[in-house]
Amino acid sequence: MATMFREIASGLRFPEGPVWCADGTLLVVELEAGALTRIGLDGSAERVAILGGSPNGAAIGPDGACYVCNSGGFAWHEDAEGLRMTGQGTAYSGGRIERVDLATGAVTRLYDRTEHGELRGPNDLVFDRHGGFWFTDSGKTRPRDMDRGGVYYAHPDGSSIRQVIFPLMTPNGVGLSREEDKLYVAETPTGRLWEFDVVAPGEVAPLPWPSPNGGRLLAGLPDYQLLDSLAVDSEGSVCVATLMNGGITVVSRDGVRHLPLPDRYTTNLCWGGPDLRTAYVTFGQSGRLVALDWHCAGLALNFSR
Repeated sequence: MATMFREIASGLRFPEGPVWCADGTLLVVELEAGALTRIGLDGSAERVAILGGSPNGAAIGPDGACYVCNSGGFAWHEDAEGLRMTGQGTAYSGGRIERVDLATGAVTRLYDRTEHGELRGPNDLVFDRHGGFWFTDSGKTRPRDMDRGGVYYAHPDGSSIRQVIFPLMTPNGVGLSREEDKLYVAETPTGRLWEFDVVAPGEVAPLPWPSPNGGRLLAGLPDYQLLDSLAVDSEGSVCVATLMNGGITVVSRDGVRHLPLPDRYTTNLCWGGPDLRTAYVTFGQSGRLVALDWHCAGLALNFSR
């Protein structure tokens, strides 16, 4: 059975990273356009900032600014089915974390490297209640090789960044449990969702071997299903945007279920509305932002506005 939804906006250039704002508007990034865009109540799209590269994930920080994971640029292919990325682009400009002043559109580069070298493809981020943020670096894929990815923790003032989890195979979505004692990370090509025990801000207690990365496997999808970004609802379910088998994969204490949606590149979701019972979902290939009713409230993000 098809999942019912309503279209909010169209004509976007591979949208991702939706952020619901209290005034009813939404922020999204457009990867192919290299932009941060505000979607109005009437579905209109207004560019807030041009960042270049490929902005991939976004979140509001403790200072009210929007923080963006920029993966540096992809090669793109467009056909009758829509738009999709095909690996690292020739104009790749390096991975980085950027801060966008929503009032002025001014963009500041906060981080482009760690103690282990350059960031390659920052993808998604989530702020904890202490004001720091976790983010994934998916790395980049080239014709004959690809990077190994990891998870990092950083402060929004540009003072500290460090690697916490390594290695992962193209880590993508990242989220926190209500108590912030669990960190969830989705791997794209493996279709695996991992859980890590958070013991302090920016610290996890890794599980011993045979875990390949210190995490606990919550789900591993069969067939050709790739995991993208995620959100956690008030029941503790981890809801992961799913590629190829387009839709949302819901991982809960009762098991795994899939809500089908008509875009192979269902890239991300966030909770919105006054009661947070609306899931706003980005369709990358067809360039749309849609909304669907959720059976419970989503978890409110720290510093959301």
